[in-house]
Amino acid sequence: MRPSHLLYGLCLAAGLLLAPLAAWAEDGHDLWLRYRPAAAGEAAAYRASVGAVAPVADTPTLKVARAELEQGLAGLLGERRDGGGEILLGTPGSSPRIAALKLPLDAAGDEGFRIRTLTDGGRPLTVIAANTDIGVLHGVYRYLALIQTRQAVDRLDLLDAPKVRYRLLNHWDNLDRSVERGYAGQSIWDWWRLPDVKDPRYADYARANASIGINGAVLNNVNAKSDSLTAPYIAKAAALADTFRPYGIKVYLSARFSSPIEIGGLKTADPLDPAVRAFWKAKADEIYKAIPDFGGFLVKANSEGQPGPQDYGRTHADGANMLAQAVGPHGGIVMWRAFVYSHEQPDDRAKQGYSEFKPFDGQFAQNVIVQVKNGAIDFQPREPFHPLFGAMPKTNLGMEFQITKEYLGFSTHLAYLGTMWEEVLKADTFAAGPGSTVAKVVDGKLHGYSRTLMAGVANIGTDRNWSGSQFDQANWYAFGRLAWDPEASSEAIARDWAAMTFTPDRRFTGPAVKMMMGSREAVVDYMTPMGLHHLMGRSHHYGPGPWVAGGERADWTSVYYHKADKAGIGFDRTTKGSDAVAQYAPPVAAAFSDLSKIDEKDLLWFHHLPWDYRTRSGRPLWDELVTRYSRGVKAVDGMQATWAGLAPYVDAERHGEVATYLAIQRREAQWWRDASVAYFQSINGLPLPKGETPPPLSLEAYEAMAFPYAPGI
Repeated sequence: MRPSHLLYGLCLAAGLLLAPLAAWAEDGHDLWLRYRPAAAGEAAAYRASVGAVAPVADTPTLKVARAELEQGLAGLLGERRDGGGEILLGTPGSSPRIAALKLPLDAAGDEGFRIRTLTDGGRPLTVIAANTDIGVLHGVYRYLALIQTRQAVDRLDLLDAPKVRYRLLNHWDNLDRSVERGYAGQSIWDWWRLPDVKDPRYADYARANASIGINGAVLNNVNAKSDSLTAPYIAKAAALADTFRPYGIKVYLSARFSSPIEIGGLKTADPLDPAVRAFWKAKADEIYKAIPDFGGFLVKANSEGQPGPQDYGRTHADGANMLAQAVGPHGGIVMWRAFVYSHEQPDDRAKQGYSEFKPFDGQFAQNVIVQVKNGAIDFQPREPFHPLFGAMPKTNLGMEFQITKEYLGFSTHLAYLGTMWEEVLKADTFAAGPGSTVAKVVDGKLHGYSRTLMAGVANIGTDRNWSGSQFDQANWYAFGRLAWDPEASSEAIARDWAAMTFTPDRRFTGPAVKMMMGSREAVVDYMTPMGLHHLMGRSHHYGPGPWVAGGERADWTSVYYHKADKAGIGFDRTTKGSDAVAQYAPPVAAAFSDLSKIDEKDLLWFHHLPWDYRTRSGRPLWDELVTRYSRGVKAVDGMQATWAGLAPYVDAERHGEVATYLAIQRREAQWWRDASVAYFQSINGLPLPKGETPPPLSLEAYEAMAFPYAPGI
């Protein structure tokens, strides 16, 4: 039993009335698996139908499932459950009692489950059954979540299964334990001490992922080192795989395309060279000997200086298929990232992924998944959905989201990303007519993909709270839930997370969820309103930098994207500009192109407009931009006020941390507003709208700010 649960148990045993949650100091390490006691009346009601947990078959996963259920019920309801009922776990193959019930399980697949309440000899019986042990574990977590969120469990007939096959975290973790775009401390993988020392956090990590349905982890950065594929590091990865296996988490590795040269002694990495192909086959065999259930490779190639098949005049399909042939006999997959842009300066960076991959639709092997970012630029606070979704019906396409907030204020800005991801997933591609949503592309329904994927760039580190802040945990949680079901409601997910992480008291969850649901829009307003994008500081992406110009590449600057001049602002992607709209289905392109139809949230993504363009509010474009910048700051004021009012429902330690971070967010939101207004006003020379306060510093002062040691570079 964990120390916190022991403390609660002692209080219960002594008959003490538990104090409000605020009395218990916490640091966030328990995530949404806190299992704190229900109120006396609620606990009594649950105990009437929740009984003893029956023994399970002697398998690693079923033992984990039973232990989790026992721990959760003890924490929520106390050690004594005298309702006379029983909870039965297992599969038809591991439990003759479950087999005799003949529960329909075909729709549960390999990872889903069925929870059904019955009576057995006049006693309540709850059955958590699945086709596999992992499915049983998923069912246990769902059952506990029902109690955590105070839902009834006395009359259940619940069947659920994941809609996406591969649900992975991508760790941008380096071998020196630094984390690219990581804002929660060092990498949790202690490569130096592995494989001999297995930190207990590895099992905690696997447990947390299993609880939300994540079933895989890419251990190393997409900007990979070939060392990750050498024998010592394969042994280290194998040690992690052994820890993860009972929780249904497979390990994957990012593969550096030039590894045949760097660790194989070859003079080329040409994917059509027989010696290169032999190298990768032997390497795959070596990995699978150490890790029999190894998932496969993730590859970043010919992007941002990374080596790839184009270095040899070959195609992305050539490179991906070579690796797919190596891992295919073992059941492995290759995830080939579509985040590419060539050395040649493009007319529009947003077009490059589509231009490079669309011509090869149908040429990728069936165990290849092309991994596509949600938008065509790079995880901006808001982007229209990537035009590749719906455009490659003959190629498995997977979604890549970024859980770590590289462009959304790092870990100190409260920005619930479930709303962003739901916005993308609900977007209609019109690829097969109305209703062809991105979600239906990702889960395979639209095109009948043989393999489906949702990947999230992890926000996890060595911080005690895992993610750098309490509310960033919600993004990890929301990613898992949406990967399981891409059509789920981000608001319902937020409500569950808030109830499980803090308290199910509706006096807390109501205001907290409302705050979460508006938080990302607030960030968009004070950073990149109305379709502006890529306005952050150079390299570190911390703070405003709309003035960033020059350097190695034009498309690494802000001025490339906003194109502000005396006449107007915005990137023209219509037929009169870069014609990026042509990469979308005609109804989508028409809506983006037509100023009377486009949603103003995307306005300046697709149009360069004069400063006096009349927006739908009736205000000129310049006035509307300034109004939205200020609206974002005011929204943070509202978040601060909401959180202050929730102090009675949250322990002092976590409440204080969130309040401190909100104060940082408020200061930086104002900085974003003021610096952005100062810059754009220097371009257009227009007065501020009536009632708007001028920036307190000169533009030169904002431009002079430097942050050479910002985290995550």
